[in-house]
Amino acid sequence: MRLILLGPPGSGKGTQAKRLSERLGLEHIGTGDILRDAISRGTPVGLKAHPYVRDGLLVPDDVVNEVVAERFRADRPERFVMDGYPRTLAQAVSFDQVLRQEFLDLSAVVLLLVDDEEIVRRVVNRWSCPKLGCKATYHTLEKPPKAAGVCDLCGTKLIQREDDKPETVRARLQVYHRNIVQLLPYYRARGLVREVCGEGDIETIYRKILQVLNVQEGPPC
Repeated sequence: MRLILLGPPGSGKGTQAKRLSERLGLEHIGTGDILRDAISRGTPVGLKAHPYVRDGLLVPDDVVNEVVAERFRADRPERFVMDGYPRTLAQAVSFDQVLRQEFLDLSAVVLLLVDDEEIVRRVVNRWSCPKLGCKATYHTLEKPPKAAGVCDLCGTKLIQREDDKPETVRARLQVYHRNIVQLLPYYRARGLVREVCGEGDIETIYRKILQVLNVQEGPPC
């Protein structure tokens, strides 16, 4: 099985990719992880990506495409779930070229549907501990700290990441919607898109994904 998970920022792609990886024996490939790995190893593409990641900027398509291609050339994962890639039509075209070179076909593209206001509600209520070695995360509505604004584990004052501020979230959603209107038709034309409501508890959403994929849990297949 070879999957792509699509959805707005904060829709739960990473959470569901992790479940699919653990329970179905798929390799979880997140662009953030492989970018950080390339940077830490000082590869040529890692050196290109480093200034963007360091400054919190969007990494250009050509650099992201290169790091993904490098990842697939390294060990050619047979069974995988892509988390956070492709985000644009240009990335999708590049990824198809990589898959063709490795003689791999996509099984499905799962689109998590979450209302913009729900995304904002989820994300703007996230707070985290900035202390190295702790990095605990909280949600003021669903998982609040015992004392407002203070980490339960180490007592450090919690912070809200720049990415989690309302204006930043709405700007990222605008970018997502601009990209997805081009990306979805590309995959729909090949009959790959499976839509899943991404609202509700994590396990229910996971079960819905299995349903649209017509997959039952069991030994990896």
